[in-house]
Amino acid sequence: MRCNNPVDTEEQREHEKLALHYFSHPDIVAEKEKVRAMWLELAQPSDVMRGCFDWAFEEVMFGAVVWALNQDPLYPKVITISRLPHRLGEQRVPGSRWGIDNPDSIYRVIPISGDERYVIHGRVAEQRLVENYFTLWSPTMQTVGLLDGKELVLDDDGSFTIHVDSDPCGDRANHVQTGPDAHEFYIRDVIFDWANDRANELRIERLGAEPPRPPRSEAENIALIKDYMHKWATNTTRWNAQAMDRPANEFSFTIDRDSDGALRNQIYIMGNFVLPDADTALVLEVQMGGADYFIAPITNVWGTTNEIVARSGCLNRHQALPNSDGSYTFVLSLRDPGLHNWLDPSAMSEGILTLRWAEFAGGRPGEDFGVRSRLVPLKELDQTLPADTPRVTPAEREEQLAARAASYAWRLARESSR
Repeated sequence: MRCNNPVDTEEQREHEKLALHYFSHPDIVAEKEKVRAMWLELAQPSDVMRGCFDWAFEEVMFGAVVWALNQDPLYPKVITISRLPHRLGEQRVPGSRWGIDNPDSIYRVIPISGDERYVIHGRVAEQRLVENYFTLWSPTMQTVGLLDGKELVLDDDGSFTIHVDSDPCGDRANHVQTGPDAHEFYIRDVIFDWANDRANELRIERLGAEPPRPPRSEAENIALIKDYMHKWATNTTRWNAQAMDRPANEFSFTIDRDSDGALRNQIYIMGNFVLPDADTALVLEVQMGGADYFIAPITNVWGTTNEIVARSGCLNRHQALPNSDGSYTFVLSLRDPGLHNWLDPSAMSEGILTLRWAEFAGGRPGEDFGVRSRLVPLKELDQTLPADTPRVTPAEREEQLAARAASYAWRLARESSR
């Protein structure tokens, strides 16, 4: 198997070093304090959510810097966003999660102009991904073009070339047509099997003459970063209102997949949870409806997932175990319920769940699709759940979490061999 890490590229490392430089710039530091005060006033957080604000705020703001610095379509890069904290040698790199991130997804962005021509060069992972999309967005996150990674025409070694321009496709394979609204690619590689899946290798080539101007100046970058920091805060609050404005522990709101940054070919059901005490659990009974992919991630009101590596702050269909009838039972509780499919909220008694289904057989969910939720006292779980609900011992829980952490490690450091 190939030894390179498609996340930890030289281009990514240099970009993160640049982002660290700007993150400590006096103008950006001063603007962060303005956004901090504005966001706390806007969100009016509970004590629980205020308790996770400082670390989440750092991630969202650093994420804004990382993204803003790759917005020049004349000098495009392939940059991974929404990463966990990690290290570049001796340097600590903050996390960059934002926007109700999916822990399974490796998100990469490439700035695009409809006036330019590009070629995306890549190579698929040896184990093909359950879900991989090249989504072309407008400046307001509207989908204006889409290429399903499963439809890529590949060379014998798994490599591919995607043509990106305003011309009709003609007889070219792997083509995405641009237009006046084309702004950037938002590329999603879903790592379903954390241990063995790998993101596709990608690089971008702008065609034609040399750019007519130099890269953006420091002053231009600072202005753009400030704008992104404000947008990241206000957009997160607006998106979260879709869940927070509804009754707690009720999951019935389906996000519009064609607007507001939601991604086509997925169904999202969103809601907020509130656990009244440590002795109560939220039970979620999930029907897949023919979906090959499902994940249940916990996020806070700042738009980031909580602890997902050392704790089970999310579970996907590969990590969870089904009931005998093919349904899945997830239990969200502050204390370990002794069930395999435990969603651990990282000691937070409230938060947001954005349940995601994708890749339906036949393209549409079956009639059994959906989720039912109810609060149950922990001491009554054995009486209220089916006898075949997958359970674990404390020792098995330790093994489960150790395997989980080991399977994620490659995303945080250079991969030397596999």
